[in-house]
Amino acid sequence: MRNRKLKCMMACAAILAAITVMSALPGSHTMEQKGNETVTEVTMDYAAQENVLPVTLLDMTSLDTQQQSSAQLTTPQGNMYRSELTNEWIDISLKNQRPVAIMVDNEKAALPHYGLTEADVVYEMMNSTANGRITRLMAIVKDWGKITRFGNIRSTRPTNFMLAAEWNAILVHDGGPFYINDWAAKPYSNNLSAGFKRINNGKNREYTEYVTTGELDNRIKAAGYSKDYNAYYSGPHFTFSDIEYDLSIYPEAMPCTEIDLSMAFPHNQSKLVYNAATNTYDYYEYGKAHKDPQHNNAQLTFKNLIIQDTTFSQLDKNGYMIYNAIDVGRSGYYITDGKMIPIVWAKTGESTPTIYVRLTGEPLVLNTGKTYIALVPSDSWQNVVIK
Repeated sequence: MRNRKLKCMMACAAILAAITVMSALPGSHTMEQKGNETVTEVTMDYAAQENVLPVTLLDMTSLDTQQQSSAQLTTPQGNMYRSELTNEWIDISLKNQRPVAIMVDNEKAALPHYGLTEADVVYEMMNSTANGRITRLMAIVKDWGKITRFGNIRSTRPTNFMLAAEWNAILVHDGGPFYINDWAAKPYSNNLSAGFKRINNGKNREYTEYVTTGELDNRIKAAGYSKDYNAYYSGPHFTFSDIEYDLSIYPEAMPCTEIDLSMAFPHNQSKLVYNAATNTYDYYEYGKAHKDPQHNNAQLTFKNLIIQDTTFSQLDKNGYMIYNAIDVGRSGYYITDGKMIPIVWAKTGESTPTIYVRLTGEPLVLNTGKTYIALVPSDSWQNVVIK
């Protein structure tokens, strides 16, 4: 236990050093010189939790910065480049295009979801403390021009503005509670709310709105938003390996063929099961495999899983809440290829990316492919089951 605590402290120190590197990015905080060292005063844009405090950090050396950089090859194949979201080869015409972050209803009545297998990154998080802590999904899609039907879409919450901003993504949703108003007005926030196509699927109206062919392009133009990354873009979010990355090289690695989140997300009964044939994790909820009818009932599956222990603040008695996504030194798990390692994560600003490191303090390296990220409420963290 003492050794693990020491490792966590080392990991936190590494995170704080990495945060300093990010201070030179758009939207960073003021820096001042003290002797030969650069000192950054980090203040939190939002800190509902009591344990998040401003911290003073020493700047990293240029060697440290190089070690934080991505290991991926930068030479594209012909007219292709490696996606900053998955490290997969995609068309170079997409290189500067911002992704979208689409809010997807995750109530059972909303199933089946259309187009979700097109997402590069999928977040799952508690949408309300009521209704069995029902979850909602936020799908990050880089190549959104190919969407023909996606959703159904639903309302958003304050947390989603912070998470979408990490990717410089345009948030796509259908309204939300008044708590989102201040977040939608933030200078880094671009969002498209409601007005997407209604498809008669025999369900109640709230389950009938979908993003369809050409709508995003038209709506983004009409809103006057840039399709390309803007000044709030912080650069690539993840560090990827170009070759298969085997976690078994690490002494802290453990087998993981299933991660059961059903007690953390009791309404949806979410879990991810390792598929040895594809070396990915298949997503299940409501006791069934998640299939995408938009793509011949393809299984929703992920190469990388990131599970975050995240505190939250209740906003009212009706179940509305906000995750304390801005925090430093919290626990998590990284899972890939049937193995798991403990990690530590931190996020220091509303639009800055979440940083993930191993307990040793080394930056987390992901395998090439799609990523699932779960924000597990801290009061249910002990209920996460790894098999």
